[in-house]
Amino acid sequence: MQPAQRVALVAFPGIRAFDVAVITEVWGTDRTDRGVPRFTLRRHGADRAPVAMPGGLTLTPDQDLEALRGFGASDLVVVPGVDEHLAPVPEPVLAALRSVHGAGVPVAALCGGAFVLAQAGLLDGRRAVTHWNLTGLLARSHPGVQVVPDALFVEDGGVWTAAGVAAGIDLCLHLVRTAHGAEAAATIARSMVTAPFRTGTQAQFVDQPTPCSDREADALAAVRERALRHLSEPLTVADLAGWAGMSPRSFARHFTATTGTTPVQWLLDQRIAAAQKLLERTGLPMPEVARRCGFGSEVTMRQHFAARLATSPRDYRRAFRSAGA
Repeated sequence: MQPAQRVALVAFPGIRAFDVAVITEVWGTDRTDRGVPRFTLRRHGADRAPVAMPGGLTLTPDQDLEALRGFGASDLVVVPGVDEHLAPVPEPVLAALRSVHGAGVPVAALCGGAFVLAQAGLLDGRRAVTHWNLTGLLARSHPGVQVVPDALFVEDGGVWTAAGVAAGIDLCLHLVRTAHGAEAAATIARSMVTAPFRTGTQAQFVDQPTPCSDREADALAAVRERALRHLSEPLTVADLAGWAGMSPRSFARHFTATTGTTPVQWLLDQRIAAAQKLLERTGLPMPEVARRCGFGSEVTMRQHFAARLATSPRDYRRAFRSAGA
């Protein structure tokens, strides 16, 4: 039996209850009966005393920070967001984060948790993201950080950061997907009644003065649904625009405004996701997987896997194919 992935939640006064709930829902719920790997989630605090969170809630740690820094204690460390973004974080917390990252353990922060990692010095010279309404504050208060204004989440040097609120769910599911495959992440997402992954950037959620009309949004949703049923075909932007009754130029503009990504990029994301599922669930030959997902050839599929996932389809199947497939 494969050992459980050990995930550590870092708890200190002021962390957001929503982010704690997300981390707990993803890694603290047993879904082994549905084929999801086992996880061990531990909550580490300065001591075992209850940690106050906004809204009158508390979280009681089950481990101290010294246990977090123990050799081989964790496979992943996750920091919830905070509401007081410029408030000093207790030095023992910052020292523990520096220690685990120095030991090679991936560290992830949700939403305003990027400010915590910045205080620890883990974002100096690195790319990072936070809620779209806080990117300017992060850049001003920590000028050494290379703030990415519109990504849902980014990774740099083993340090992960996520944009606001729901993007924390996106990052947590992505970390599961990276470690255990798309099917495990999709199973968790289904139980949370959320999408396994979202395409685009957080630019789609910034206040817009002239949003698309409901009629246009419905037309674009219908086009995306139809495209998913025809992924094996060599779809073009002109094809999708024709389904929506728009010119290619107008369609691309409205599509990007609605989803935060281009039609071409969205199609590629869907093709890769479909290929991941087939590689995990079936023993289909590589050329057939490429054909069913619309890549046209195994070579093209391999190139896109290398660019997007930093692996090959064969290596991906070897790592994540279900034993019962």
